[in-house]
Amino acid sequence: MHTDTERCVRAVRSKDARFDGWFFTAVLTTRIYCRPSCPVVPPKAENMTFYPSAAACQQAGFRACKRCRPDTSPGSPEWNARADSVARAMRLIRDGVVDREGVPGLAARLGYSARQIERQLLAELGAGPLALARAQRAQTARVLIETTGLPMAEVAFAAGFASVRTFNETVREVFALAPGELRSRAARSLRAPATPGVIELRLPYRAPLNPGNLFGHLAATAVPGVEEWRAGAYRRTLALPHGHGTVALAPRPDHIACRLSLTDPRDLTLAISRCRWLLDLDADPVAVDEQLCADPLLAPLVGAAPGRRVPRTVDGAEFAVRAVLGQQVSTAAARTHAARLVTAHGTPVDDPEGGLTHLFPDPAALAGLDPERLALPRSRRRTLTTLVGALADGSLRLGPDSDWERARAELAALPGFGPWTVEVIAMRALGDPDAFLPTDLGIRRAAQHLGLPSTPAALTARAAGWRPWRAYAVQYLWTVDDHPINHLPAQGSPS
Repeated sequence: MHTDTERCVRAVRSKDARFDGWFFTAVLTTRIYCRPSCPVVPPKAENMTFYPSAAACQQAGFRACKRCRPDTSPGSPEWNARADSVARAMRLIRDGVVDREGVPGLAARLGYSARQIERQLLAELGAGPLALARAQRAQTARVLIETTGLPMAEVAFAAGFASVRTFNETVREVFALAPGELRSRAARSLRAPATPGVIELRLPYRAPLNPGNLFGHLAATAVPGVEEWRAGAYRRTLALPHGHGTVALAPRPDHIACRLSLTDPRDLTLAISRCRWLLDLDADPVAVDEQLCADPLLAPLVGAAPGRRVPRTVDGAEFAVRAVLGQQVSTAAARTHAARLVTAHGTPVDDPEGGLTHLFPDPAALAGLDPERLALPRSRRRTLTTLVGALADGSLRLGPDSDWERARAELAALPGFGPWTVEVIAMRALGDPDAFLPTDLGIRRAAQHLGLPSTPAALTARAAGWRPWRAYAVQYLWTVDDHPINHLPAQGSPS
Protein backbone atom coordinates (compact mmCIF):
# COMPACT_ATOMS: atom_id res chain seq x y z
CA MET A 1 0.00 0.00 0.00
CA HIS A 2 2.90 2.39 0.71
CA THR A 3 3.35 2.92 -3.05
CA ASP A 4 -0.15 4.45 -3.39
CA THR A 5 0.88 7.97 -2.36
CA GLU A 6 -2.52 9.56 -2.81
CA ARG A 7 -4.27 6.97 -0.65
CA CYS A 8 -1.57 7.20 2.03
CA VAL A 9 -1.84 11.00 2.17
CA ARG A 10 -5.63 10.74 2.61
CA ALA A 11 -5.18 8.25 5.46
CA VAL A 12 -2.66 10.52 7.21
CA ARG A 13 -4.82 13.64 6.84
CA SER A 14 -7.84 11.81 8.27
CA LYS A 15 -5.70 10.20 11.02
CA ASP A 16 -7.19 6.84 10.09
CA ALA A 17 -6.08 4.27 12.67
CA ARG A 18 -7.20 1.41 10.42
CA PHE A 19 -3.98 1.87 8.44
CA ASP A 20 -1.62 1.77 11.45
CA GLY A 21 0.91 -0.96 10.68
CA TRP A 22 -0.03 -1.08 6.98
CA PHE A 23 2.49 1.68 6.21
CA PHE A 24 4.57 4.34 7.96
CA THR A 25 4.83 8.05 7.21
CA ALA A 26 8.33 9.55 7.15
CA VAL A 27 8.57 13.34 7.33
CA LEU A 28 11.45 14.68 5.25
CA THR A 29 11.78 17.97 7.14
CA THR A 30 11.93 16.57 10.68
CA ARG A 31 13.42 13.14 9.90
CA ILE A 32 10.70 11.55 12.06
CA TYR A 33 8.47 8.63 11.11
CA CYS A 34 4.91 8.20 12.38
CA ARG A 35 1.90 5.93 12.22
CA PRO A 36 -0.94 7.22 9.96
CA SER A 37 -3.08 8.12 12.99
CA CYS A 38 -0.43 10.34 14.62
CA PRO A 39 -2.24 13.13 16.54
CA VAL A 40 0.12 15.91 15.42
CA VAL A 41 -0.81 18.24 12.56
CA PRO A 42 -0.06 16.39 9.31
CA PRO A 43 2.87 17.75 7.28
CA LYS A 44 2.52 18.97 3.73
CA ALA A 45 2.11 16.21 1.19
CA GLU A 46 5.39 17.07 -0.51
CA ASN A 47 7.21 16.52 2.78
CA MET A 48 5.84 13.00 3.26
CA THR A 49 7.29 9.76 2.04
CA PHE A 50 5.97 6.30 2.87
CA TYR A 51 7.60 3.03 3.88
CA PRO A 52 6.20 -0.49 4.35
CA SER A 53 7.94 -1.14 7.67
CA ALA A 54 9.41 0.60 10.69
CA ALA A 55 12.72 -1.09 9.87
CA ALA A 56 12.77 0.57 6.44
CA CYS A 57 12.18 3.96 8.07
CA GLN A 58 15.00 3.40 10.53
CA GLN A 59 17.33 2.17 7.80
CA ALA A 60 16.61 5.38 5.85
CA GLY A 61 17.67 7.48 8.84
CA PHE A 62 14.30 8.41 10.39
CA ARG A 63 13.60 8.15 14.12
CA ALA A 64 10.37 7.12 15.82
CA CYS A 65 7.84 9.81 16.76
CA LYS A 66 7.61 10.32 20.53
CA ARG A 67 3.90 11.14 20.35
CA CYS A 68 2.39 8.26 18.34
CA ARG A 69 5.10 5.64 19.05
CA PRO A 70 4.88 3.99 15.61
CA ASP A 71 7.03 1.08 16.73
CA THR A 72 4.07 -0.06 18.88
CA SER A 73 1.56 -0.16 16.00
CA PRO A 74 -0.33 -3.40 15.35
CA GLY A 75 1.53 -5.60 12.89
CA SER A 76 0.58 -5.56 9.24
CA PRO A 77 -2.38 -7.89 8.65
CA GLU A 78 -0.79 -8.86 5.37
CA TRP A 79 1.65 -11.27 7.03
CA ASN A 80 -1.16 -13.28 8.62
CA ALA A 81 -3.30 -13.51 5.48
CA ARG A 82 -0.58 -14.96 3.25
CA ALA A 83 1.48 -18.15 3.20
CA ASP A 84 4.25 -17.17 0.76
CA SER A 85 7.90 -17.02 1.76
CA VAL A 86 7.88 -13.31 2.70
CA ALA A 87 4.85 -13.68 4.99
CA ARG A 88 6.32 -16.78 6.62
CA ALA A 89 9.66 -15.01 7.05
CA MET A 90 7.92 -12.09 8.76
CA ARG A 91 6.14 -14.42 11.16
CA LEU A 92 9.44 -16.12 12.01
CA ILE A 93 11.25 -12.81 12.51
CA ARG A 94 8.39 -11.70 14.76
CA ASP A 95 9.00 -14.89 16.78
CA GLY A 96 12.66 -13.93 17.24
CA VAL A 97 14.15 -16.62 15.00
CA VAL A 98 16.83 -14.31 13.58
CA ASP A 99 18.05 -13.47 17.09
CA ARG A 100 18.22 -17.14 18.08
CA GLU A 101 19.34 -18.79 14.82
CA GLY A 102 20.60 -15.97 12.60
CA VAL A 103 19.68 -15.35 8.97
CA PRO A 104 20.97 -18.82 7.92
CA GLY A 105 18.54 -20.38 10.41
CA LEU A 106 15.68 -18.30 9.04
CA ALA A 107 16.52 -19.29 5.47
CA ALA A 108 16.85 -22.98 6.37
CA ARG A 109 13.39 -23.03 7.94
CA LEU A 110 11.92 -21.57 4.76
CA GLY A 111 13.88 -23.76 2.36
CA TYR A 112 15.64 -20.88 0.61
CA SER A 113 19.15 -19.48 0.58
CA ALA A 114 19.96 -16.51 2.83
CA ARG A 115 20.54 -14.39 -0.30
CA GLN A 116 17.09 -15.25 -1.71
CA ILE A 117 15.35 -14.31 1.55
CA GLU A 118 17.32 -11.07 1.78
CA ARG A 119 16.34 -10.14 -1.76
CA GLN A 120 12.64 -10.94 -1.26
CA LEU A 121 12.35 -8.99 1.99
CA LEU A 122 14.20 -5.98 0.58
CA ALA A 123 11.90 -5.91 -2.44
CA GLU A 124 8.71 -5.98 -0.40
CA LEU A 125 9.60 -4.34 2.93
CA GLY A 126 12.52 -2.11 2.09
CA ALA A 127 14.67 -3.85 4.70
CA GLY A 128 16.45 -7.15 5.05
CA PRO A 129 16.07 -9.69 7.88
CA LEU A 130 18.81 -8.18 10.03
CA ALA A 131 17.26 -4.69 9.85
CA LEU A 132 13.80 -6.10 10.60
CA ALA A 133 15.15 -8.04 13.57
CA ARG A 134 17.01 -4.95 14.79
CA ALA A 135 13.79 -2.92 14.74
CA GLN A 136 12.09 -5.63 16.78
CA ARG A 137 14.98 -5.72 19.26
CA ALA A 138 14.61 -1.98 19.72
CA GLN A 139 10.91 -2.34 20.52
CA THR A 140 11.58 -5.20 22.96
CA ALA A 141 14.26 -3.09 24.64
CA ARG A 142 11.81 -0.22 24.97
CA VAL A 143 9.25 -2.46 26.68
CA LEU A 144 11.85 -3.75 29.15
CA ILE A 145 13.22 -0.26 29.82
CA GLU A 146 9.79 1.21 30.47
CA THR A 147 8.10 -1.63 32.36
CA THR A 148 10.86 -3.26 34.44
CA GLY A 149 13.62 -2.23 36.79
CA LEU A 150 16.20 -4.47 35.11
CA PRO A 151 19.70 -2.97 34.87
CA MET A 152 20.39 -1.69 31.37
CA ALA A 153 23.01 -4.35 30.68
CA GLU A 154 20.44 -7.06 31.40
CA VAL A 155 17.89 -5.26 29.22
CA ALA A 156 20.39 -5.19 26.36
CA PHE A 157 21.05 -8.93 26.37
CA ALA A 158 17.44 -9.85 27.11
CA ALA A 159 16.34 -7.85 24.05
CA GLY A 160 18.82 -9.75 21.88
CA PHE A 161 21.65 -7.22 21.48
CA ALA A 162 25.17 -8.59 21.24
CA SER A 163 26.66 -5.78 23.34
CA VAL A 164 25.63 -2.90 25.60
CA ARG A 165 27.28 -0.49 23.17
CA THR A 166 25.11 -1.68 20.25
CA PHE A 167 22.05 -1.47 22.51
CA ASN A 168 22.82 2.13 23.50
CA GLU A 169 23.51 3.18 19.92
CA THR A 170 20.33 1.56 18.58
CA VAL A 171 18.07 3.04 21.26
CA ARG A 172 19.50 6.52 20.68
CA GLU A 173 19.20 6.19 16.92
CA VAL A 174 15.65 4.81 16.88
CA PHE A 175 14.08 6.83 19.71
CA ALA A 176 16.37 9.89 19.88
CA LEU A 177 16.70 9.26 23.61
CA ALA A 178 19.23 7.42 25.73
CA PRO A 179 17.96 4.32 27.55
CA GLY A 180 18.04 6.15 30.87
CA GLU A 181 15.99 9.01 29.43
CA LEU A 182 13.38 6.55 28.14
CA ARG A 183 13.05 5.05 31.62
CA SER A 184 12.77 8.47 33.25
CA ARG A 185 10.03 9.56 30.84
CA ALA A 186 8.13 6.33 31.44
CA ALA A 187 8.40 6.67 35.22
CA ARG A 188 6.45 9.94 35.03
CA SER A 189 3.55 8.44 33.09
CA LEU A 190 3.46 4.67 33.74
CA ARG A 191 2.51 2.84 36.92
CA ALA A 192 5.16 0.37 37.99
CA PRO A 193 3.93 -3.23 38.32
CA ALA A 194 3.05 -4.21 41.88
CA THR A 195 4.87 -7.56 41.63
CA PRO A 196 8.64 -7.62 40.96
CA GLY A 197 9.58 -9.59 37.86
CA VAL A 198 6.21 -9.00 36.21
CA ILE A 199 6.05 -7.15 32.90
CA GLU A 200 2.86 -5.22 32.18
CA LEU A 201 2.19 -3.86 28.71
CA ARG A 202 -0.58 -2.97 26.30
CA LEU A 203 -1.15 -4.98 23.14
CA PRO A 204 -2.67 -2.74 20.44
CA TYR A 205 -5.20 -3.88 17.85
CA ARG A 206 -7.32 -2.49 15.04
CA ALA A 207 -10.86 -1.70 16.09
CA PRO A 208 -13.42 -3.08 16.30
CA LEU A 209 -12.65 -6.10 18.45
CA ASN A 210 -15.37 -8.34 19.85
CA PRO A 211 -13.96 -9.99 22.98
CA GLY A 212 -16.91 -12.34 23.46
CA ASN A 213 -16.00 -15.08 21.01
CA LEU A 214 -12.27 -14.57 21.46
CA PHE A 215 -11.98 -14.89 25.23
CA GLY A 216 -15.18 -16.93 25.52
CA HIS A 217 -13.74 -19.65 23.27
CA LEU A 218 -10.40 -19.73 25.09
CA ALA A 219 -12.07 -19.89 28.51
CA ALA A 220 -14.69 -22.49 27.52
CA THR A 221 -12.05 -24.86 26.14
CA ALA A 222 -9.36 -24.14 28.76
CA VAL A 223 -7.33 -27.15 29.92
CA PRO A 224 -7.25 -27.21 33.75
CA GLY A 225 -3.76 -26.52 35.07
CA VAL A 226 -2.58 -24.99 31.77
CA GLU A 227 -5.28 -22.34 31.27
CA GLU A 228 -7.89 -20.56 33.36
CA TRP A 229 -10.24 -17.57 33.42
CA ARG A 230 -9.63 -15.58 36.59
CA ALA A 231 -10.59 -12.05 37.64
CA GLY A 232 -11.61 -11.00 34.14
CA ALA A 233 -8.48 -12.34 32.43
CA TYR A 234 -7.51 -15.40 30.43
CA ARG A 235 -4.37 -16.90 31.98
CA ARG A 236 -2.10 -19.66 30.75
CA THR A 237 1.38 -21.12 30.97
CA LEU A 238 3.91 -20.67 28.16
CA ALA A 239 6.77 -22.98 27.17
CA LEU A 240 9.57 -20.78 25.81
CA PRO A 241 13.12 -21.33 24.47
CA HIS A 242 14.94 -20.09 27.58
CA GLY A 243 12.44 -21.13 30.24
CA HIS A 244 8.75 -20.79 30.85
CA GLY A 245 6.25 -18.12 31.79
CA THR A 246 2.67 -17.28 32.62
CA VAL A 247 0.53 -14.64 30.98
CA ALA A 248 -2.74 -12.91 31.85
CA LEU A 249 -4.64 -11.28 28.99
CA ALA A 250 -7.65 -9.05 29.61
CA PRO A 251 -9.77 -7.11 27.10
CA ARG A 252 -9.89 -3.32 27.43
CA PRO A 253 -11.73 -0.76 25.26
CA ASP A 254 -8.66 0.18 23.19
CA HIS A 255 -6.07 -2.50 23.94
CA ILE A 256 -5.43 -5.90 25.51
CA ALA A 257 -3.85 -5.67 28.95
CA CYS A 258 -0.97 -8.15 29.06
CA ARG A 259 0.73 -9.24 32.28
CA LEU A 260 3.75 -11.49 31.76
CA SER A 261 5.87 -13.35 34.25
CA LEU A 262 8.96 -14.93 32.65
CA THR A 263 11.75 -17.05 34.09
CA ASP A 264 14.09 -15.45 31.52
CA PRO A 265 13.49 -11.98 30.02
CA ARG A 266 15.17 -13.10 26.76
CA ASP A 267 11.84 -14.76 25.95
CA LEU A 268 9.89 -11.49 25.97
CA THR A 269 9.85 -10.98 22.19
CA LEU A 270 8.53 -14.48 21.54
CA ALA A 271 6.02 -14.30 24.40
CA ILE A 272 4.51 -11.07 23.02
CA SER A 273 4.43 -12.51 19.51
CA ARG A 274 2.66 -15.66 20.72
CA CYS A 275 0.08 -13.63 22.64
CA ARG A 276 -0.67 -11.43 19.63
CA TRP A 277 -0.97 -14.54 17.44
CA LEU A 278 -3.23 -16.27 19.98
CA LEU A 279 -5.67 -13.33 19.98
CA ASP A 280 -5.37 -12.55 16.24
CA LEU A 281 -4.53 -8.96 17.10
CA ASP A 282 -2.98 -8.07 13.73
CA ALA A 283 -6.18 -8.76 11.80
CA ASP A 284 -7.94 -6.09 9.72
CA PRO A 285 -11.54 -6.48 10.95
CA VAL A 286 -12.94 -3.74 8.71
CA ALA A 287 -11.75 -5.49 5.54
CA VAL A 288 -12.98 -8.87 6.81
CA ASP A 289 -16.40 -7.65 7.87
CA GLU A 290 -16.97 -5.61 4.71
CA GLN A 291 -16.50 -8.69 2.55
CA LEU A 292 -18.62 -10.96 4.72
CA CYS A 293 -21.42 -8.36 4.81
CA ALA A 294 -21.69 -8.63 1.04
CA ASP A 295 -23.61 -11.87 1.65
CA PRO A 296 -27.12 -10.78 2.70
CA LEU A 297 -27.64 -13.92 4.80
CA LEU A 298 -24.39 -13.45 6.72
CA ALA A 299 -24.62 -9.65 7.04
CA PRO A 300 -27.04 -9.61 10.05
CA LEU A 301 -24.63 -11.74 12.12
CA VAL A 302 -21.70 -9.46 11.28
CA GLY A 303 -23.70 -6.29 11.93
CA ALA A 304 -24.89 -7.52 15.33
CA ALA A 305 -21.37 -7.98 16.74
CA PRO A 306 -18.60 -6.88 14.35
CA GLY A 307 -14.89 -7.39 14.87
CA ARG A 308 -14.78 -11.09 15.68
CA ARG A 309 -11.32 -12.63 15.68
CA VAL A 310 -10.18 -16.21 15.19
CA PRO A 311 -8.95 -17.61 18.55
CA ARG A 312 -5.65 -19.34 17.81
CA THR A 313 -3.03 -21.07 19.93
CA VAL A 314 0.39 -20.36 21.40
CA ASP A 315 1.74 -23.71 20.17
CA GLY A 316 0.70 -25.56 17.04
CA ALA A 317 1.72 -29.02 18.32
CA GLU A 318 -0.29 -28.51 21.51
CA PHE A 319 -3.40 -27.59 19.57
CA ALA A 320 -3.07 -30.56 17.21
CA VAL A 321 -2.94 -32.94 20.17
CA ARG A 322 -5.96 -31.24 21.72
CA ALA A 323 -7.85 -31.40 18.41
CA VAL A 324 -7.40 -35.18 18.32
CA LEU A 325 -8.51 -35.51 21.95
CA GLY A 326 -11.61 -33.49 21.08
CA GLN A 327 -12.69 -35.61 18.11
CA GLN A 328 -16.36 -36.63 18.41
CA VAL A 329 -16.64 -35.73 22.12
CA SER A 330 -18.05 -32.79 24.06
CA THR A 331 -15.98 -29.77 25.08
CA ALA A 332 -16.05 -30.96 28.71
CA ALA A 333 -14.80 -34.43 27.75
CA ALA A 334 -12.01 -32.96 25.62
CA ARG A 335 -10.87 -30.81 28.57
CA THR A 336 -10.88 -33.88 30.83
CA HIS A 337 -8.77 -35.95 28.41
CA ALA A 338 -6.29 -33.08 28.00
CA ALA A 339 -6.08 -32.47 31.75
CA ARG A 340 -5.17 -36.13 32.35
CA LEU A 341 -2.42 -35.89 29.75
CA VAL A 342 -1.10 -32.70 31.36
CA THR A 343 -1.06 -34.17 34.87
CA ALA A 344 0.76 -37.31 33.69
CA HIS A 345 3.29 -35.77 31.29
CA GLY A 346 3.36 -31.97 31.74
CA THR A 347 6.14 -30.06 33.50
CA PRO A 348 4.99 -28.64 36.87
CA VAL A 349 5.22 -24.87 37.39
CA ASP A 350 4.54 -22.53 40.31
CA ASP A 351 1.83 -19.90 39.99
CA PRO A 352 1.51 -17.68 43.07
CA GLU A 353 -1.28 -15.66 41.42
CA GLY A 354 -3.69 -18.44 40.47
CA GLY A 355 -4.35 -22.05 39.60
CA LEU A 356 -1.87 -22.76 36.81
CA THR A 357 0.11 -25.90 37.61
CA HIS A 358 1.73 -27.30 34.43
CA LEU A 359 3.12 -26.62 31.01
CA PHE A 360 1.33 -28.57 28.30
CA PRO A 361 3.58 -31.57 27.45
CA ASP A 362 5.61 -31.19 24.28
CA PRO A 363 5.78 -33.95 21.63
CA ALA A 364 9.04 -35.32 23.07
CA ALA A 365 7.40 -35.78 26.47
CA LEU A 366 4.40 -37.50 24.86
CA ALA A 367 6.43 -39.72 22.53
CA GLY A 368 6.86 -42.38 25.19
CA LEU A 369 3.30 -42.51 26.47
CA ASP A 370 1.63 -45.89 26.77
CA PRO A 371 -1.43 -45.85 24.47
CA GLU A 372 -3.11 -48.55 26.58
CA ARG A 373 -3.29 -46.09 29.47
CA LEU A 374 -5.32 -43.60 27.43
CA ALA A 375 -9.07 -43.61 28.07
CA LEU A 376 -9.76 -43.33 24.35
CA PRO A 377 -11.11 -45.62 21.63
CA ARG A 378 -8.36 -47.76 20.06
CA SER A 379 -8.57 -45.91 16.72
CA ARG A 380 -8.08 -42.54 18.42
CA ARG A 381 -5.14 -43.85 20.41
CA ARG A 382 -3.49 -44.75 17.11
CA THR A 383 -4.30 -41.32 15.71
CA LEU A 384 -2.78 -39.60 18.74
CA THR A 385 0.39 -41.69 18.93
CA THR A 386 1.01 -41.35 15.18
CA LEU A 387 0.58 -37.58 15.40
CA VAL A 388 2.89 -37.30 18.41
CA GLY A 389 5.52 -39.41 16.66
CA ALA A 390 5.45 -37.20 13.55
CA LEU A 391 5.70 -34.03 15.67
CA ALA A 392 8.49 -35.46 17.83
CA ASP A 393 10.71 -36.56 14.93
CA GLY A 394 10.17 -33.32 13.02
CA SER A 395 8.51 -34.87 9.98
CA LEU A 396 5.43 -32.74 10.76
CA ARG A 397 5.82 -29.08 11.76
CA LEU A 398 2.90 -26.89 12.73
CA GLY A 399 3.34 -23.21 13.40
CA PRO A 400 2.95 -19.66 12.12
CA ASP A 401 5.68 -20.25 9.53
CA SER A 402 4.19 -23.46 8.07
CA ASP A 403 3.24 -23.81 4.45
CA TRP A 404 -0.53 -24.18 4.83
CA GLU A 405 -1.24 -26.53 1.94
CA ARG A 406 1.76 -28.74 2.63
CA ALA A 407 0.77 -29.04 6.30
CA ARG A 408 -2.80 -29.91 5.28
CA ALA A 409 -1.54 -32.69 3.02
CA GLU A 410 0.75 -34.08 5.73
CA LEU A 411 -2.05 -34.06 8.30
CA ALA A 412 -4.53 -35.69 5.92
CA ALA A 413 -2.05 -38.52 5.34
CA LEU A 414 -2.11 -39.47 9.04
CA PRO A 415 -4.62 -42.11 10.20
CA GLY A 416 -7.78 -40.69 11.76
CA PHE A 417 -7.42 -37.19 10.30
CA GLY A 418 -10.56 -36.22 8.44
CA PRO A 419 -11.46 -32.85 6.90
CA TRP A 420 -12.77 -31.36 10.17
CA THR A 421 -9.59 -32.07 12.15
CA VAL A 422 -7.33 -30.88 9.33
CA GLU A 423 -9.25 -27.62 8.87
CA VAL A 424 -9.59 -26.77 12.55
CA ILE A 425 -5.80 -27.16 12.89
CA ALA A 426 -5.31 -25.03 9.76
CA MET A 427 -7.57 -22.37 11.28
CA ARG A 428 -6.28 -22.20 14.83
CA ALA A 429 -2.72 -23.60 14.73
CA LEU A 430 -1.55 -22.51 11.28
CA GLY A 431 -3.57 -19.29 11.18
CA ASP A 432 -5.03 -19.74 7.70
CA PRO A 433 -7.78 -17.06 7.51
CA ASP A 434 -9.57 -19.06 4.82
CA ALA A 435 -9.83 -22.37 6.71
CA PHE A 436 -13.39 -23.65 6.61
CA LEU A 437 -15.42 -26.29 8.51
CA PRO A 438 -18.44 -27.21 6.38
CA THR A 439 -18.80 -30.59 8.14
CA ASP A 440 -18.94 -29.04 11.64
CA LEU A 441 -22.31 -29.74 13.28
CA GLY A 442 -22.63 -26.20 14.63
CA ILE A 443 -21.88 -24.72 11.21
CA ARG A 444 -24.44 -26.97 9.52
CA ARG A 445 -27.11 -26.04 12.08
CA ALA A 446 -26.32 -22.34 11.62
CA ALA A 447 -26.49 -22.66 7.84
CA GLN A 448 -29.89 -24.33 8.05
CA HIS A 449 -31.15 -21.65 10.45
CA LEU A 450 -30.00 -18.82 8.15
CA GLY A 451 -31.27 -20.38 4.93
CA LEU A 452 -27.80 -21.20 3.66
CA PRO A 453 -27.10 -24.60 2.04
CA SER A 454 -26.54 -27.13 4.82
CA THR A 455 -24.74 -29.93 2.98
CA PRO A 456 -20.93 -29.59 3.06
CA ALA A 457 -20.50 -29.44 -0.73
CA ALA A 458 -23.26 -26.89 -1.29
CA LEU A 459 -22.17 -24.75 1.66
CA THR A 460 -18.56 -24.77 0.44
CA ALA A 461 -19.73 -23.59 -2.98
CA ARG A 462 -21.78 -20.78 -1.41
CA ALA A 463 -18.87 -19.78 0.84
CA ALA A 464 -16.64 -19.04 -2.18
CA GLY A 465 -17.81 -15.44 -1.92
CA TRP A 466 -16.47 -15.22 1.64
CA ARG A 467 -12.89 -16.02 0.61
CA PRO A 468 -10.22 -15.40 1.82
CA TRP A 469 -11.97 -14.86 5.18
CA ARG A 470 -13.93 -18.09 5.67
CA ALA A 471 -12.32 -18.74 9.08
CA TYR A 472 -13.92 -15.49 10.27
CA ALA A 473 -17.24 -16.53 8.75
CA VAL A 474 -16.99 -19.65 10.93
CA GLN A 475 -16.77 -17.43 14.03
CA TYR A 476 -19.95 -15.60 13.02
CA LEU A 477 -21.83 -18.78 12.13
CA TRP A 478 -21.01 -20.31 15.50
CA THR A 479 -22.87 -17.43 17.18
CA VAL A 480 -26.21 -18.86 16.00
CA ASP A 481 -25.97 -21.44 18.83
CA ASP A 482 -26.07 -20.08 22.38
CA HIS A 483 -22.80 -21.71 23.45
CA PRO A 484 -20.30 -20.57 26.14
CA ILE A 485 -17.64 -20.05 23.43
CA ASN A 486 -19.59 -16.95 22.32
CA HIS A 487 -19.61 -15.11 25.64
CA LEU A 488 -17.17 -13.71 28.16
CA PRO A 489 -17.25 -15.85 31.32
CA ALA A 490 -18.77 -14.47 34.50
CA GLN A 491 -16.40 -12.11 36.28
CA GLY A 492 -14.52 -13.23 39.32
CA SER A 493 -14.61 -17.03 39.13
CA PRO A 494 -11.83 -19.28 37.78
CA SER A 495 -12.78 -21.53 34.87
